[in-house]
Amino acid sequence: MDAGPWLPVPPQGYGGLENVVATLTTELRRRGHRVVLATVGDSRQAADGRVWAFTTGQFPRLAASYSDVVGAAHAHMQMVLAEIRRQAAAGDPFDLVHSHLEVVGPAVLAALGDAVPPVLHTLHWDLRRNADFYESFAGAGRVFFAGVSDSQVRRGPARLRRQTLGAVPLSVPIPGGLPAGPGERTASVLMLSRLCEFKGTDVALRACRAAHVPLVLAGPVGGQPDRAALDAALADPSSPVRGYPDVQWFLEHVAPWLDGDRARWVGSVQDPVKSELLRRSRAVLFPLRWDEPGGTAVCEALAAGTPVVAMARGCLPSLVDHGVTGFLAEDEADFTAALGRLDDLDPRACAATARRRFAPAVMADGYEELYTEVLRRAAARGRTTVLVPRAREGGSPVR
Repeated sequence: MDAGPWLPVPPQGYGGLENVVATLTTELRRRGHRVVLATVGDSRQAADGRVWAFTTGQFPRLAASYSDVVGAAHAHMQMVLAEIRRQAAAGDPFDLVHSHLEVVGPAVLAALGDAVPPVLHTLHWDLRRNADFYESFAGAGRVFFAGVSDSQVRRGPARLRRQTLGAVPLSVPIPGGLPAGPGERTASVLMLSRLCEFKGTDVALRACRAAHVPLVLAGPVGGQPDRAALDAALADPSSPVRGYPDVQWFLEHVAPWLDGDRARWVGSVQDPVKSELLRRSRAVLFPLRWDEPGGTAVCEALAAGTPVVAMARGCLPSLVDHGVTGFLAEDEADFTAALGRLDDLDPRACAATARRRFAPAVMADGYEELYTEVLRRAAARGRTTVLVPRAREGGSPVR
């Protein structure tokens, strides 16, 4: 299970992909699968083995220039390949690689052909990004793809769609107990994401000000976890953070609205603070300017019994039942109006929907089916032996 070199698993705050990997790894191991995790050194996720090229996450480097970033992904893949070779030399080869490292993961693994196990790569992003790669990539019957929503896969290039076996919606751990009641909730709504233009942070600020609803912003800016870290980076003349587009956008469009009362930025949060924010907020907001592929934070909100207000873009219409678990808006005026109707939504319906649709078992069921299909197709080429998952018999091909 390759989570890439960007953040620990589970993440210490922001990190949708890493949350997915943590949830899936835990559930697969509960079913009896053996999972070796490729990650970073400070990951705490329980696994049957962990390997890494970096002791800490390289996420802060992502906003730097290409030349400063590309080496990190390839250094990580060198480690992945070394582990694949080590296991093979020990007579216990991996049966399947589940990759989550965008572009570099499938590209490197496909280039080695039959020297590596069959691969399933999960697409976590907007497929218009790196479109040149996806329009030309050929997995040669060894590398296959899974989307995180049907809407994401539909937007992908035709060649990629032909190599995509299906979409497995994201899942999150489901909290126990009942959702917070009215007396336990604050007056505030929450936005849990990176603070940047395509997430629509400025839309949330304007809508909440117009609706007289306090807003809490939780997430990083330009890879910086909180205001103290951001200010320190900006004070350093040599820091590349000073030139990051997300940082410049934040300083112009978000920072002037922050007053510590009606609008607060609390930085990246991790449990138990994150869970408490989700549970006690009146709603979680997604005023997106892009077509969200997966929506991990949407699932987290509903699992906490907290309604969602979102733009009707990307996967959001498939996750939110309009008028039941949240509201889907067409524009900023519609979004603002929805903030005045939060009392119409029942937190118990949100929690019940999450248990039914977003529980870890649902995601694991979907991936077990795709793992079996990957191995079946690879075997049909006469290059490998099909190992059907033996989740409840003490072993599996998923490592």
